[in-house]
Amino acid sequence: MKIVLATLCIFWCCQTSFGQGSSEYDSGIKLNLDEEGSKYIRFVVWNQIWARSIQNNPGSMINDESADHSFDIANRRLRLLMYAQFTPRYLVFTHVGINNQSFVNGGVPGPGAQGTGPNGAGKKPGIFFHDAWNEYAIVLPSADQPFSLSLGGGLHYYMGLSRATMSSTLNIMTVDAPIFNWPLIENSDQFARQMGFFAKGKYAALEYRFSVNKPFATNLTPTDAVSKQQAIAVDNNGNTRLSTAGYVEYQFFERESNLLPFKVGSYLGTRKVFNLGAGFYRAPKATRSMVNGEVDRHDIRLFSADAFLDLPIGMPEKKAALTMYSVFYNYDMGPNYLRNLGIMNLALEDQQFTGTRALAGPGNLQPMIGTGKIWYTQAGYLIPTTKEKPKARLQPFGAYSYKNFEQLQSASSQFDIGANLLLDGHHAKITGQYSTRPVYRAIGERDGSRGEFILQLHIYL
Repeated sequence: MKIVLATLCIFWCCQTSFGQGSSEYDSGIKLNLDEEGSKYIRFVVWNQIWARSIQNNPGSMINDESADHSFDIANRRLRLLMYAQFTPRYLVFTHVGINNQSFVNGGVPGPGAQGTGPNGAGKKPGIFFHDAWNEYAIVLPSADQPFSLSLGGGLHYYMGLSRATMSSTLNIMTVDAPIFNWPLIENSDQFARQMGFFAKGKYAALEYRFSVNKPFATNLTPTDAVSKQQAIAVDNNGNTRLSTAGYVEYQFFERESNLLPFKVGSYLGTRKVFNLGAGFYRAPKATRSMVNGEVDRHDIRLFSADAFLDLPIGMPEKKAALTMYSVFYNYDMGPNYLRNLGIMNLALEDQQFTGTRALAGPGNLQPMIGTGKIWYTQAGYLIPTTKEKPKARLQPFGAYSYKNFEQLQSASSQFDIGANLLLDGHHAKITGQYSTRPVYRAIGERDGSRGEFILQLHIYL
């Protein structure tokens, strides 16, 4: 790792910089292996540092102290990405890093990972591979050939379903993805990836991605219910069957690159893009429920439809832009399936608490993924500038989530509102966002909402 980082520093000093969102960042930290630049190795590094103020769910405790509110400074993502293209047909890709290190969690797993000491709570998180795959181009596009096809395999991100499911974390417009866009997250996938084979390509304005994968094993034990109406499915796929996934979209205006799987969240008016897409994911016998001692197995069936718009508006010299994304998910993961999640949740259950606890649990946990329907929409506006090369730009945004899960028997709505202070496009930005989340006392019984404010420092090169 030290050698890699030293190499990055050398090439940063020697290369012209370029990347999404900034006119100053050309081809990135890139090592050309021939004079034309067609053979190369490219590096991308990025950090996302969060400072948060959280209104915790009722009954929360942090490090043995009751905590209605909490504050922390945390590492949301620390990543290093590398890929090489030695001919137009061959590409090898690796992506390593850590996620979600706070002062109480995200540290080394295993003995000694809690409490005081060199391996205490939150310390020394383990670096792991997010992606590791190889790719071969079967059909290359050309002026006379609108069709292209590439095949690849490994631990990959071509997981279909929706644009947000394959979103880049470098240029998300909001402070983060809504998380339910990754419905298998850290259960039958490894941080939104599975091991398998994929096919990708284009035909004129149509782009496609399909994959066949071996899901990671899950083994949760279902609770024995007295009737089918009370049965609750949990992740338990046994000797896993192959999963299939796909996503197809039509690009009405400019064509987006599909060299890598990552979908751009906001082009900041540098492109004119309008896409309509649809996707799916299916895993046979992936969950189990139990009724009177008898086990039933259920397929995971996920579908989505979405639309993405990034449009420069007004006079070109003002560089204003509108960004919008809307997606509808239909999730079937077995009867009453529900997962409660919270990003970098700091809290545990306070055993001394005597009030009514949140059904989801302590901290910032909320009902996030489950059998049911989700509608998510976000919109942002890049404020016009009067300067040819402004030092900073402002992009206010808002997002709305509607979730209607079978188990909860009551739908919920939640909001995000914030703004990006773009110091150098997406390469250096500060994001502030306030988010609400629903709190349930019991099935079908809401207890209003709780809030969370996040301030993010994001830099990528």
